[in-house]
Amino acid sequence: MANKQTADVLIVGAGPTGSTLGVDLARRGVKVRIIDRNPQSFPGSRAKGIQPRSMEVLEDLGAIEDILSAGSIYPPLGIHIGPIRVPKKMMKIASATDAVPYPNTWLIPQFSTDAIIQRQLAPWGVQVEHNTQLVSLTQDDAGVTAIIDGPDGAVTERFQYVVGADGGSSKVRQQLDIAFPGKTDESDRMIIVDCKVEGLGRNHWHVWPWLKGAFAGACPLPNSDLFQVMIRLKPGEEPKLDAASLNTRWAKQTGSSRFRLYDIQWTTVFRPNIRLAERYGRGRVFLAGDAAHVHTPMGAQGMNTGIQDAYNLGWKLGQVLAGAPADLLNSYEDERQPIAAGVLGVSTAKYEALGKLDPSAISRGKDEQQLSITYRAGPLGALEQEGSDKLRPGDRAPDARLQDTTGKPTRLFEALRGPHFTLLAYGPGAAADLAAVAWAGQGAPLKRVAIDAGPGAFSDLCLADAAGSFREGYGVDQSVLLLIRPDGYIATFAVHDRVATIENFAARVTAQA
Repeated sequence: MANKQTADVLIVGAGPTGSTLGVDLARRGVKVRIIDRNPQSFPGSRAKGIQPRSMEVLEDLGAIEDILSAGSIYPPLGIHIGPIRVPKKMMKIASATDAVPYPNTWLIPQFSTDAIIQRQLAPWGVQVEHNTQLVSLTQDDAGVTAIIDGPDGAVTERFQYVVGADGGSSKVRQQLDIAFPGKTDESDRMIIVDCKVEGLGRNHWHVWPWLKGAFAGACPLPNSDLFQVMIRLKPGEEPKLDAASLNTRWAKQTGSSRFRLYDIQWTTVFRPNIRLAERYGRGRVFLAGDAAHVHTPMGAQGMNTGIQDAYNLGWKLGQVLAGAPADLLNSYEDERQPIAAGVLGVSTAKYEALGKLDPSAISRGKDEQQLSITYRAGPLGALEQEGSDKLRPGDRAPDARLQDTTGKPTRLFEALRGPHFTLLAYGPGAAADLAAVAWAGQGAPLKRVAIDAGPGAFSDLCLADAAGSFREGYGVDQSVLLLIRPDGYIATFAVHDRVATIENFAARVTAQA
C-alpha cells in the first residue's frame, strides 16, 4: 500500500524560521505540516533583535502589530567601570522614512517572537506538533517519504517537499549528508540567563567589560521584569547553573554583590558556532535557518537570516507546487547562501571585537539591518538588466507614501502585502500596458497597480504619487513597469518592451500552459 500524504510540505522545526515558512505556505493554499521534537516552544530569550528588513517580512505576514506591542527600541548602554556607569549609544535611533517604515532594530525576546509568528498559523488551521521528530527520510523523483515519531508512535508518510528548519544539529541535514564546515569554539563560552536582577535599573543595557575579554551584561527584556544576563566564561571553566553559583559568579564578574539574580526562568551555556552548509538542500529536501548557517550572537543576524530564508523559499515552493518550472527552486540556494556567508562575516567580526574590548563590538549600523540585501547577481536578477540610477532587479522594493483615489494617504507596502506578485505601472504609458500582460491562473495571482496613470487605467488599484515619494525612492522619471516578487524584491524593471519583459520573467516563475 502506498504511504499516505497528509500535507504537501513537511517542515521540521517550529522556531522562527519554520513557523515563518509555515505561515507563508499556508496563506498560499499549500497544505503544510510542522513538527518539532521539543515538548513546547523555545522558552528562552536567546535571539532578541529583529532587524528592519525582518520587520517588513513580519508586517506582510500579519504579525507586525503584535511584534511592536511586545517589543521596544534598544535601550542605551550603561558601561560600568568600577562604581561609575558611563552611558553610550549602541545605535543611532532613526525616524521612519517614506522608504523605510521600520528603521530600528527591535528588541523582543525570542519566546515572544516564536509565539507571535505561530499565532499566525491558526487562521489557516495549522498547529505545531510538539514531541514529534523526524526519524529518517528518503526521496525519489515524485516526492519524499518520511518516518515520523510522535506521541502515538512512528508513522511513514509521503510529502512533495521537506524543509529542515531544525537548528544547528539538524537531523534533516544529517539525512542529506550535507557537510557543515566551520568551527565551534569550546574555549569561548558564555552563560545566558533569563531572570530578575535586584537593584538594577531597566533604562540601560548594562555591561561590565574587563581586561582579557572578560565580560558581563544584563539587557532588560521589554514588557516583563526580566533581564537577559550574559557572563563570559574563562577557557576551560565548567560553570554550575544553580542560583547560588550563578550569583557568586555574577558578583565576581561585576565586582559587586548588590545586583542579585533571582526568579531564574532559563539558563544555557552558549558556544560560538560559525558554520555554513555546503548546500541548501538536495532534490526535494531543503535547509533553512540554523540548519543551513549558524552565527555568533553579535549583531542579531542569525534569526533574521533564517526568517528571510523562509520568506525566499516560501513563494518558490508555492509556485512550483502550482506548476511553475521546478528549477525555480534552484534559485533558493543561489540567492540565500551568499547572503548567509556575508552575514557570518559581520557577526563574527563583532564577536571577535568583543574579546578585544573594541568599541565596534557594541555598535550597530546599516550592515546589520539587512535592508541592502540584493539578489542582483542571482539567477533571477541576471536576466533583466534595465533599472534606474537607484534600483535594479534583485534589489529590495522600497516603501513609498502615496494616495488613493479619494486622496487618503496610503503606503506602497499596503499594496504589496499578501502572497501575490505586484505589477506596478508608473505613468500613463506603462498603465496602458497593464491589461496586456498575461498571467497564469494557478499559483500566486498578479495584482495590477497603477501610479499616476491618468483616467481609465486598467488596474486593481489606482494610486497617486502626489508627494513624489515613489518617483524619488525608485529613481524613475518616465513610464515604467515594475514586477515585484512576493518576497518584496524587484523582479523586473521594464522601460522598453515592457510587456515582453514582464512575460519573459513570468515564464520562469509561473505555471505555463
